[in-house]
Amino acid sequence: MIIAVDFDGTIVEHRYPAIGKEIPFAIQTLRQLQSDGHRLILWSVREGRLLQEAVDYCKERGVNFYAVNADFEEEDGSGRSFSRKIKADLFIDDRNVGGLLDWGTIYALIQKNMGIEEYLIQEGVAQPRKKKSWWPF
Repeated sequence: MIIAVDFDGTIVEHRYPAIGKEIPFAIQTLRQLQSDGHRLILWSVREGRLLQEAVDYCKERGVNFYAVNADFEEEDGSGRSFSRKIKADLFIDDRNVGGLLDWGTIYALIQKNMGIEEYLIQEGVAQPRKKKSWWPF
């Protein structure tokens, strides 16, 4: 699976342009996802020197990205078909609806290949929704 991961607020606390304190278990989980065979893309608003600092921070801790703000490492941002929109199977970002889940839950969802609603039902935290009509809401 290709997983795009934000940096500020997701791997580390928000302190942009500085690098904040690591969010508990973020690096450990990302290393495990790599070990499990997933490809990680760093997906960040950081650019230039600030982006390189984020890449170096992760690399020093054992997380090596398949690509950075690109779909593959060799993509250089030139050419007519280039788009900054990343093509990934999954995005991990603190700006998700509902915010960032804890990294243990994120790992469990990926390993079990399930969505958050299904996971919460399985854990007994939520009840299945009953469809009241043909309309999905």
